Amino acid sequence: MVTRGEALYRGKVKTIYRTDDENVFIAEFHDDLTAFDGKKKSSLEKKGYYNAKISEKLFRLLESNGIPTHFKDMLSETEMLVDAVQIIPIEVIVRNIAAGSITRKYPVEEGRKLVPPVVVLDYKSDEHGDPMINEDIAVAMGIASMDELGLMRRLALEINQVLIKFLDERGLVLPDFKLEFGRSKKDGRIILADEISADTCRFWDKETGESLDKDVFRNDLGDVGSVYQEIARRIVSEIS
Repeated sequence: MVTRGEALYRGKVKTIYRTDDENVFIAEFHDDLTAFDGKKKSSLEKKGYYNAKISEKLFRLLESNGIPTHFKDMLSETEMLVDAVQIIPIEVIVRNIAAGSITRKYPVEEGRKLVPPVVVLDYKSDEHGDPMINEDIAVAMGIASMDELGLMRRLALEINQVLIKFLDERGLVLPDFKLEFGRSKKDGRIILADEISADTCRFWDKETGESLDKDVFRNDLGDVGSVYQEIARRIVSEIS
């Protein structure tokens, strides 16, 4: 059993702690809700629990399909034991259906299927407003090598296919989602990190098109608590 040490990073919705094993961190999920780069804030009872359980389920699913992730085990309902990684400050966004910012920035109507899926890279920086970048800029900034970026793109598309199939069987559509990758401190491998949850994915009901994710909070679309509970129950059958 590892021992929790000092906080290494306090984010908007998670805190990452060191442990007595330099190759292992603890990720603690919080009940905070944020949107629009932290300009809109609230909290939701059990939200950290729901996101932790969704992330656990989907990390286990991806691992069983050959996708390397930082997930190791759960320490509690909201604490996840993970491989220590150096996060690459790039958000890899996979878009299957046009929604959100792509419909505001480009002449693409909401709901349009994007074939093949669109992969977008955003520089992860609150200071600079998370701007979109390309591979050449990322390499020039020293963020990642071209080989690493190519691997991240390939893994993102493989993850997309696994998630689409899994979610379809649960009556859900996956318009888009955000991923973060890191370099394992143990062996330097590029692995999936952060979380996969209702905070980082758009989930739509396959029949009604209803949003079952953070858009409900972001756009004041209804009861946020019931939405997070519903998506958690859809994805994790044993959820309480």
